[in-house]
Amino acid sequence: MKTVLSFGETLWDLLPAGPLLGGAPCNLAYRVNSLGERGVLVTRLGRDDLGRKAFEQIAALGMETGQLQWDDAHATGTVPVRVDDQGVPDYTILKDVAYDYIEASDDLLELASHADCLCFGSLCQRSEASRRSLMKLLSAAPQALKFFDINLRKDCFSKAVLERSFYKADILKLNDSEALELGRIFELPGRTPEEIAGELLRRWGLKACVVTLGERGAYAVAGREEARVPGRKVDVKDTIGSGDAFSAAFLTCWLRGKSLEDCCFFGNALGALVAGTPGATTPIALDEINRFCLRTI
Repeated sequence: MKTVLSFGETLWDLLPAGPLLGGAPCNLAYRVNSLGERGVLVTRLGRDDLGRKAFEQIAALGMETGQLQWDDAHATGTVPVRVDDQGVPDYTILKDVAYDYIEASDDLLELASHADCLCFGSLCQRSEASRRSLMKLLSAAPQALKFFDINLRKDCFSKAVLERSFYKADILKLNDSEALELGRIFELPGRTPEEIAGELLRRWGLKACVVTLGERGAYAVAGREEARVPGRKVDVKDTIGSGDAFSAAFLTCWLRGKSLEDCCFFGNALGALVAGTPGATTPIALDEINRFCLRTI
């Protein structure tokens, strides 16, 4: 069993239908667990009603709680969400909340030193406190695969933070609109998300760069190898957490030594299945994934 640390935000998506537990690191850790590996969520909750409910729900989902930190001064993260007619969410991310103050404790640094993978994004780096803790963790885990699931959010990243993260990462995962945005920010050659992915790989010496393309599927490049898988048709409930599910399946396959095409195939399949469920952490059994894929992950 591989140990995957997932560092960053845990929050409540405040949907029109009611609050749902979310945050990319939380979603990813949950899906990694559901696929049979050890996903450890590293986050911080406010000592408030939403924090206690988040803790209880995380435990109920079968996830480890040993790296859930408590904050007496800051509220648990919340994100008002509007979902359009196509099921695409629009987020309003509130600042100065508990996950902006994650600490790098001694036991967490020890855990990181033995981890197989450390996952992180850009949102958790908007604050100096959590960004500093992440850098300590990355330094404490020299043998771990570094997976940067970028998750660009308005007013929650800087060019300097992104570039530092590229240098720290082994694998970069992003979606097609994020690829185009990075192309603009860094003035990269290439007009398509696929071309920009190749340039990101070369410029920052990544092992792999993978781009989700919505209904067009996914594309990945690793060295001279490329993989492309087509989209999967599902009855979309909402797309919240589908990208995180993609990341979890892609990463799980990578850690198990599967081919780049398999990593994309299973990532794309699980992302589609999650898009067909409400919210980010609706359980999907492993047998259901295998039936949908017509092969075993």
